[in-house]
Amino acid sequence: MFRAFIVFLSSFFAWQQQPTAPPDPDIEFVCPMDKDVRSNLPGKCPRCGMTLVAGIPDAHEFPVHITTAPKILRAGEETLLTFHIEDPATEKAVRDFEIMHEKLFHLFLISQDMQFFRHVHPIMQQDGTFDLDVNFPHPGLYRVLSDFYPKGATPQLVATTLFVPGAGMKMVPAKLTADLAPNKTANMEVSLTTEPAEPIAGMKTLMFFRLTPSDGVEPYIGAMGHMLAASSDLIDLIHTHPFLVGPDNGPFKQIQFNMIFPREGIYRVWVQFQRKGVVNTAVFNVPVTVLK
Repeated sequence: MFRAFIVFLSSFFAWQQQPTAPPDPDIEFVCPMDKDVRSNLPGKCPRCGMTLVAGIPDAHEFPVHITTAPKILRAGEETLLTFHIEDPATEKAVRDFEIMHEKLFHLFLISQDMQFFRHVHPIMQQDGTFDLDVNFPHPGLYRVLSDFYPKGATPQLVATTLFVPGAGMKMVPAKLTADLAPNKTANMEVSLTTEPAEPIAGMKTLMFFRLTPSDGVEPYIGAMGHMLAASSDLIDLIHTHPFLVGPDNGPFKQIQFNMIFPREGIYRVWVQFQRKGVVNTAVFNVPVTVLK
């Protein structure tokens, strides 16, 4: 009995002294939002601040159903939008979400004529739905882009459409002309240059925004900038964040976004920066060509 106990102790201490196995080199940690950000160690995404995860699940779109009060929308009147998010696997309501850039839900509203743009944040209710009060300025088609992250899934970017009936309602895509002129916004000027100078569909475009003055430029909702790019027919909608924030160089700060425009055409780009507590929204019409 005593001999057996000694053998047990020897085995126990030998097991305790075994070196810890090194991290599996085959495991790659990826940002769930910026999937080109990868690391062999856990940590935070240097671009958007989200926690890197190992083994991102396969992407599945989570349906978004919108109910409205009143049921028939009216321009110029307060409307309550309620967002119901469904798990595609169980068809049950989703109740658990990850925080992205300080919010559970980011929402973009765009009118078909592209004169109306809102980046807002619906409020979560006890039943897992999200509510938002909105006043649609005129009759027409509106695109609704929902940006959220269900726990255990992947970040979602889901587009839906609402119709506001009324006199003068038109179903015609916006006719955009190229416009890269600097914007004088709330308390700064925003200018844009691109590389290449003529963006090409399907290829990476570097977009450099220069902010003047740059003093007091600060994060806005967890990022140094937010961008939404929309094709003139509102089919392609892209929400992205800065790739690189440059140091102050004299009178401006330069903030770089990387973008791949999917098709030829003119895209309206809304970009938002915050300076001294004030949100500045600049608008550019970016022409995109095809490789010849």
